[in-house]
Amino acid sequence: MILVFDVGNTNMVIGVYKGENLLTHWRVRTDTLRTCDEYGMMLKSLFEHDELNLKEIQAVVISSVVPTLMMELEWMSRKYFACKPLIIGPGVKNGLAIKYENPREVGADRVVNAVAAFQKYGGPLIIIDFGTATTFCVVNEKGEYLGGAIAPGIIISTEALVSKAAKLPRVELHRPRSLIGKNTITSMQAGIMYGFVGQVEGIVNRMKIEIEGNPRVVATGGLASVIARETDVIDTIDQFLTLDGLRIIFEMNRG
Repeated sequence: MILVFDVGNTNMVIGVYKGENLLTHWRVRTDTLRTCDEYGMMLKSLFEHDELNLKEIQAVVISSVVPTLMMELEWMSRKYFACKPLIIGPGVKNGLAIKYENPREVGADRVVNAVAAFQKYGGPLIIIDFGTATTFCVVNEKGEYLGGAIAPGIIISTEALVSKAAKLPRVELHRPRSLIGKNTITSMQAGIMYGFVGQVEGIVNRMKIEIEGNPRVVATGGLASVIARETDVIDTIDQFLTLDGLRIIFEMNRG
């Protein structure tokens, strides 16, 4: 079995694979103040809850956009799983030709998503990841990573609105009955929901003009299904795209 970590700025998603099968997964808060032992004890508890054995883990794979956390996770991997983790970054085989001006600037999560999407669906592709930031990545039919766009994420944008406007409350993110809100809550829900739907549609449609062929649009991330329900520009929702990408890259680098 292999243990994979997708470490984001807000949350980290952890998965356990046996071969190509995802046995279980967990979503926990990213906490840069936790030590390697605290992460180790947390994982021990999660494994016991799902009746899994830590000793069966043969490899650990980590994709992270939080550099300050990497040392603790590496120590945790060595201490609790007796292995040096495969950390996604420059020098790790991924099967993509990165066409960024500086390939080292591409976030590990974006590379992992692109690898998984191309392996699973072929190209051309537009990959949208709804995380702390909303990222749009483009892969052509040759498996070349062409670049993309980065926008503020839904949650942090909403939090910024609430924190800067004293009279605006936090609201649940779901579809209002009407785009024309009749009170503060429904007005905010309409603006947030359809504002981000419009952002997705606008960026995707503009990208399609610049891409040869008819790209499949694949969405992942916690809020992918919420946005996808309100637009027809998203073709596929793949909630475990990043975890699958970590497994695929591990297989490419095995041995």
